[in-house]
Amino acid sequence: MASSHSSSPVPQGSSRDVFFKKEVDPTKHIRPVQSLPDVCPKEPTGDSNSLCVTPSLVTDQHRWTIYHSKVNLPAALNDPRLAKRESDFFTKTWGLDFVDTEVIPSFYLPQISKEHFTVYQQEISQKEKTHERCKNICPPKDTFDRTLLHTHDKSRTDLEQVPKIFMKPDFALDDSLTFNSVLPWSHFNTAGGKGNRDAASSKLLQEKLSHYLDIVEVNIAHQISLRSEAFFHAMTSQHELQDYLKKTSQAVKMLRDKIAQIDKVMCEGSLHILRLALTRNNCVKVYNKLKLMATVHQTQPTVQVLLSTSEFVGALDLIATTQEVLQQELQGIHSFRHLGSQLCELEKLIDKMMIAEFSTYSHSDLNRPLDDDCQILEEERLVSLVFGLLKQRKLNFLEIYSEEMIITAKNIIKQCVINKVSQIEEIDTDVIVKLADQMRMLNFPQWFDLLKDIFSKFTIFLQRVKATLNIIHSVVLSVLDKNRRTRELEEISQQKNAAKDNSLDTEVAYLIHEGLFISDAFNESELTPIAIDTTSQRNASPNSEPCSSDSVSEPECTTDSSSSKEQTSSSATPGGVDMMVNEDMKLTDLELEKLANNIQELLYSASDICHDRAVKFLMSRAKDGFLEKLNSTEFITLSRLMETFILDTEHICGRKSMSLLGALQSQANKFVNRFHEERKTKLSLLLDNERWKQADVPAEFQDLVDSISDGKIALPEKKSGVTEERKPAEVLIVEGQQYAVVGTVLLLIRIILEYCQCVDNIPSVTTDMLTRLSDLLKYFNSRSCQLVLGAGALQVVGLKTITTKNLALSSRCLQLIVHYIPVIRAHFEARLQPKQYSMLRHFDHITKDYHDHIAEISAKLVAIMDSLFDKLLSKYEVKAPVPSACFRNICKQMAKMHEAIFDLLPEEQTQMLFLRINASYKLHLKKQLSHLNVINDGGPQNGLVTADVAFYTGNLQALKGLKDLDLNMSEIWEQKR
Repeated sequence: MASSHSSSPVPQGSSRDVFFKKEVDPTKHIRPVQSLPDVCPKEPTGDSNSLCVTPSLVTDQHRWTIYHSKVNLPAALNDPRLAKRESDFFTKTWGLDFVDTEVIPSFYLPQISKEHFTVYQQEISQKEKTHERCKNICPPKDTFDRTLLHTHDKSRTDLEQVPKIFMKPDFALDDSLTFNSVLPWSHFNTAGGKGNRDAASSKLLQEKLSHYLDIVEVNIAHQISLRSEAFFHAMTSQHELQDYLKKTSQAVKMLRDKIAQIDKVMCEGSLHILRLALTRNNCVKVYNKLKLMATVHQTQPTVQVLLSTSEFVGALDLIATTQEVLQQELQGIHSFRHLGSQLCELEKLIDKMMIAEFSTYSHSDLNRPLDDDCQILEEERLVSLVFGLLKQRKLNFLEIYSEEMIITAKNIIKQCVINKVSQIEEIDTDVIVKLADQMRMLNFPQWFDLLKDIFSKFTIFLQRVKATLNIIHSVVLSVLDKNRRTRELEEISQQKNAAKDNSLDTEVAYLIHEGLFISDAFNESELTPIAIDTTSQRNASPNSEPCSSDSVSEPECTTDSSSSKEQTSSSATPGGVDMMVNEDMKLTDLELEKLANNIQELLYSASDICHDRAVKFLMSRAKDGFLEKLNSTEFITLSRLMETFILDTEHICGRKSMSLLGALQSQANKFVNRFHEERKTKLSLLLDNERWKQADVPAEFQDLVDSISDGKIALPEKKSGVTEERKPAEVLIVEGQQYAVVGTVLLLIRIILEYCQCVDNIPSVTTDMLTRLSDLLKYFNSRSCQLVLGAGALQVVGLKTITTKNLALSSRCLQLIVHYIPVIRAHFEARLQPKQYSMLRHFDHITKDYHDHIAEISAKLVAIMDSLFDKLLSKYEVKAPVPSACFRNICKQMAKMHEAIFDLLPEEQTQMLFLRINASYKLHLKKQLSHLNVINDGGPQNGLVTADVAFYTGNLQALKGLKDLDLNMSEIWEQKR
């Protein structure tokens, strides 16, 4: 098979072939051997680019391929159509269309001559001389290396023809995929007329595989030939190696004999002494172990003695120490095999005993008489119980105390009610069986005394709960503080030990004999003082026997961990009781902090419990509407009592409970509604019966107004004793101004002051009172408008007509209310929160409504006179006598108007009103003169009109308070055109 005629490209070498490629002459072109046609389509045998163009006997068996050609390979390569055989390797396969042409040199490339390399040759000339000198000193490798390199490269080229599948480490023909890849027989089992083709393919496949085998065998033989000298050298070296081993064996035997002699002379005696020392130490350990067993044997009787005196902490410490000794120092001793389980059961029994004891203590502490001055019952007993419960992680004791608090709070109310009912002879307990019904038979003073007694008992109850919880809280904090200090001491100890270990000499020689270090015997004496200390600490526990000896040390009497758990420190509770804080507390810092928070929450819960019971007591009394029927004084007294109790509980527990405050607010809202409805109804009745006549002002109302002027918005207290009777005044004097008012307005002022005083007494209802007072003022304004301006009083009261005096009196009453609105606003503003100031806008709206009402009344008075002027002046005739009857009637009506309003309205307002009336008069007179064609021409008619006007002006200015009134009567004449 002519491989030299292959036209496939030369395979590219990988990076690992650089060493072999370096010494090959680049001018020589090595042509690779032509590979046989690939019959394994799944494995490429040559260049990856030729995989898709090389025909296969298997895949192309049904179509014509180059293998069906009868021309041999040289004939196919030599194209007879060429005029001459192309000698150029690169262009001979380019086809007939290729024509050699001369390449025109580029204009952009310079012409390179030898002069361009002159500088480079000068730079490397010295290096070339050095290289030649070194080349002479170190001659090149022999020709064997070149031959070997060439042979290796050739072998590698041959091996590349073998498919990679044969080189895989997991190559196995029993794998179906591998078998089908190597021997694709399924492609040969075609039916019908292709037997010759299959036979040819099978033969070609066999030759292919045989060729691969030959290549591999040649390479194996070549590798063996290269290493033949090493094989012969190894065979000749076996005899020398046996001689070396024989000499080494003799040297080892001599060395062992010498070591045995040294051991007999120098070591046996010393080792015997060490054995005796170790034996003595072992005997001491056994003796101490027996003493420890005797002490452990007395654990159960000692625990029973401690439990008989309620020493739960000591019993638990003894059990914990014994269990640790059993696990660490007495483990595996047959006689103590059941002691551990017995101690566990005993520990569970102690847990139950402590829970029962704490429940009993809680019941005794909370249910003892409340008049007892002792705040804490058996403080030492409580501290011992809390320590034991903390040691055993029984943290549910707070729940037991909480349940006992609830029961005690119920019993306090029940006992107070029973004591109070038993003192009332009017209540027959045989007829009225239920305690709640008996309580409802109490009147307000009796029920109020009962509530006061309950609140006082609750206050004492909370003080006792706080004192007890403070003891528990101090115990928890002491344990937490001890844990932190112990952790700090351990960290300091670890740092000291680390520093000590670093200072020790590390170059210590150990002689090993029978599995023991000789230095251990000497270290026993150094550990003795520490062991004595730990032993004495553990023996400090109650009823424990000493385990020290008179003449020997006891390093194994105890362990560091067992002794450290019995170290205690003393601290003091607020009551002065010394507490021994045991280090064997299993609680973490996080758990202790959580427990301390739960104790504080339990105190808050106690306050909530008292408030909840008080709320239920109030609600049971309020079922028949008892609280809603209270008058203002009674409700204010009740509210103050409840607020005092709320403040007392907040001072004791540190947090305000909201349940009783919410109940108080609810009752306050109901009281406000009833308070407002009563006064609104009262005002409505007063207005419906008001005849709108000026009322006398009693002295008490004048005092009331005077107190408001002094800045005190409150109802004056009734003076005790005999007082001088003062006559009522005609008007109400407010800051120097006189107000003629009706009786309804006087009572309205008193009602307003009641609202303000209620806000002072019950601050929580300020916003509700403000809304209700606004509603009341609006109601008075609207209802008075309906009765006076709307003439509703004609039907309601039976007035014949609404006179100008009624209107003026109504206006003056409204002005009085408007005068006090800013005072009321300031009173409420001082008691509102800043975020509630927006509610004050109600007063602004009310003020505007009142001013509008007053303006409407003034307009109504002007309208009355306007209609009168229209009626009289429409009949006016300019003729004698002077003054005319029309002007006399007008002056008469003006005098009546002045008489009706002058004593009611202030002088300034009267002048303003008559100015408006005069303007209406001038308008009508001007209209009538225009109708009569009377002009200001100085004629007779003009004189008559002037005389009438002068009469009108004189009469009007003669009225009281209108002397300086500027009437300007010249406006009645039309301007000349």
